[in-house]
Amino acid sequence: MQILTPENTLPTDGAAGTLVGRAWVPGTIGGPSPVVLRGDGVYDLSATFATLSDLLDAADPVQAVRNAAGQHIGSIASVLANTRMDADPAQAYFLAPTDLQVIKAAGVTFAASMIERVIEEQAKGDPARAEGVRRTVVDAIGTDLRAVKPGSPEAAQLKAVLLSQGLWSQYLEVGIGPDAEVFTKAPVLSAVGTGSQIGIHPKSEWNNPEPEIVLAVTRQGTIVGATLGNDVNLRDFEGRSALLLSKAKDNNASCAIGPFIRLFDETFSLDDVRRCELALRVEGADGYVLSGASSMAQISRDPLDLVAQTLNRNHQYPDGFLLFLGTLFAPTEDRDHPGGGFTHKVGDAVSIASPKLGALRNVVTHSDNAPPWNFGLGQLMRNLASRGLLSAR
Repeated sequence: MQILTPENTLPTDGAAGTLVGRAWVPGTIGGPSPVVLRGDGVYDLSATFATLSDLLDAADPVQAVRNAAGQHIGSIASVLANTRMDADPAQAYFLAPTDLQVIKAAGVTFAASMIERVIEEQAKGDPARAEGVRRTVVDAIGTDLRAVKPGSPEAAQLKAVLLSQGLWSQYLEVGIGPDAEVFTKAPVLSAVGTGSQIGIHPKSEWNNPEPEIVLAVTRQGTIVGATLGNDVNLRDFEGRSALLLSKAKDNNASCAIGPFIRLFDETFSLDDVRRCELALRVEGADGYVLSGASSMAQISRDPLDLVAQTLNRNHQYPDGFLLFLGTLFAPTEDRDHPGGGFTHKVGDAVSIASPKLGALRNVVTHSDNAPPWNFGLGQLMRNLASRGLLSAR
């Protein structure tokens, strides 16, 4: 993992936007704090907001951040430099920009990745069968389903045609049907941030990164900002059975979010999210390089629709939630041998970048070798209490 710097981590306009996140702040009693990045450094906002969830739920998060003086904990460069797998605990370092929020994900929101999910299902998780299945599926339904609006009469007609051909799939159901796939990606507080290892289940032999935009949403359902995420996917596990989704998605260190949440202000809006272009790069220790991209312009469901399907009268999230929006990226090129497809190797350096959101950087390991997750809700509450940060506010 290269040393993180402002140049390889921040958005192209630096700290001009409202960038908030979390950092481990050392002290007599160290602990996680909400932070904001300003031109002259990183500021701890815990005296005003005990958690990032509190900050995002403010009536006007941007103004609240601007009104909070905060405590200077270091330059952006110094905190980034210490945001690494062997971070010095005596110095501040960045964490994943989420605490009490539930981590949700929407799946099968892009036509290209929807087709790949169908292929996984038909191949039963076997990458060697994938290419033959891919030709069959593409010959039958094509590759451009972007014109089909999910839940529309045209989508229902397409469903009838596919059923008659024996090609209907549970993935097509959520891809073009009225109901989106929305699932819980990871437990509260389990996400890793930039500079951390990201975990792949040791028994997986077919897997890939999933570069995604992640929305920050309040308990009222208001989208207040966005960040980047890697929704690591085990294609073999999920391909064997959709009932293995939790095992395919939720493993130690398998959810990376960061580097920071960019709040909606005069420099950044939901329309910018709708236009986001994501660049993915995987660099293997063996010299292998994979480049890919995902364009939000090709998403089948609007972010507002996905949020409305996540939070409503049937589902409430009193501390807010983060929502992965899905990915266009699904690697099909062979890495080691013909027909083998792409899969991760331990040591792969993965970067996901977008001009207005910066870059999220992680290194692949097996989930059983990644640092264990042991800082849960109980420990967070005890830590905040010991630092005198809990109150009736």
